[in-house]
Amino acid sequence: MAKQAERRAATSEAILAAARRLFGTQGFAATTMDEIAEGASVAKGAVYHHFKTKEAVFEAVFDSVSRDLVAEIDRTARAEKDVLAAMVAGTQHYFAATAKGPTGQIILRDGPAVLGWERWREIDAQHFGGKMPRALSAAMEAGLIARQPVEPLARLLLGAVTEAAVACAGRADIARAGAEYARAFRSLVEALRVKP
Repeated sequence: MAKQAERRAATSEAILAAARRLFGTQGFAATTMDEIAEGASVAKGAVYHHFKTKEAVFEAVFDSVSRDLVAEIDRTARAEKDVLAAMVAGTQHYFAATAKGPTGQIILRDGPAVLGWERWREIDAQHFGGKMPRALSAAMEAGLIARQPVEPLARLLLGAVTEAAVACAGRADIARAGAEYARAFRSLVEALRVKP
């Protein structure tokens, strides 16, 4: 029984790895279930056994990419002096990662279109989006910003970050645009800081 579970898990991982490569390089619309099966070296029926639709495969890939992105952001943020500086550094990393390449294709270009904004937000709230309210709560606990309702502030800041990342993704000069938005976000966050 354990071997069968291991085989199922290995097949699922192979499918998701192939789908991630394909969705990241050619996008959701251009990727077929046949290509995913071929990339995973499994029969098309095996793909459908694990995932009922291409959208279901995409959702699993989106979740995985989001989880990996948050792990990268956490590594970046840990080096900062306090939670506000960590928010800025983490958001700068988010801009850079989602403005280009496979991560940007999956998270920003295809994510909202394939999943719909509501589901996109639900999944994001388990990853990057969920970090904002926790960081703001920690900043309030540390006395870095004034106590206030966390949810509205988190939604406003997260909305700004998402809009900025989408804007970066559409620009030819992604690196420059990302740096500009990161500076603007730093200004927003630093304006919240309690002055000594």
